[in-house]
Amino acid sequence: MDDLTLNNPEYLWLGLAALLALAELFVPGVFLIWVAAAAAVTGVLSLFIDMTFAGQLTVFGLATIAAVLGGRRWYLTHKVESENPLLNNRAAQLIGTTVTVVETVSSTSGRVKVGDGEWPAKGPDMEKGAIAKVAAVEGGILRLEALADPVQRESKPIS
Repeated sequence: MDDLTLNNPEYLWLGLAALLALAELFVPGVFLIWVAAAAAVTGVLSLFIDMTFAGQLTVFGLATIAAVLGGRRWYLTHKVESENPLLNNRAAQLIGTTVTVVETVSSTSGRVKVGDGEWPAKGPDMEKGAIAKVAAVEGGILRLEALADPVQRESKPIS
């Protein structure tokens, strides 16, 4: 290391804070920003207080713990609303969708075609080729209800 970084460790901390904040943009999740905040706090304190390297690491560790816990608390009290709350819940998206029975469905087993895939299903007795509607999803198994009227086949599209 050159003289600038040895004599001015605050620049290293502030540079680390900037790199971590930049990395937050490319890494999924919201965690590095809290570590970046802790590095920034350590850098700013190093500007005003002459600390040993061990002291700087202690401040950084304590600031990281405080920032992560503070960030967690903030996210628990400020719920982030999604435009599509079922986005990552494929099974819940299927509720209301019409499906075709590909293996006889009974109250204990069966399989249905959903889009280009097949899912395990349960429901009232239905023969292969019957059309049904997904009423619920229980543990990855589709709970079906029979369609009495073929006109009811119109349903929400599978996205």
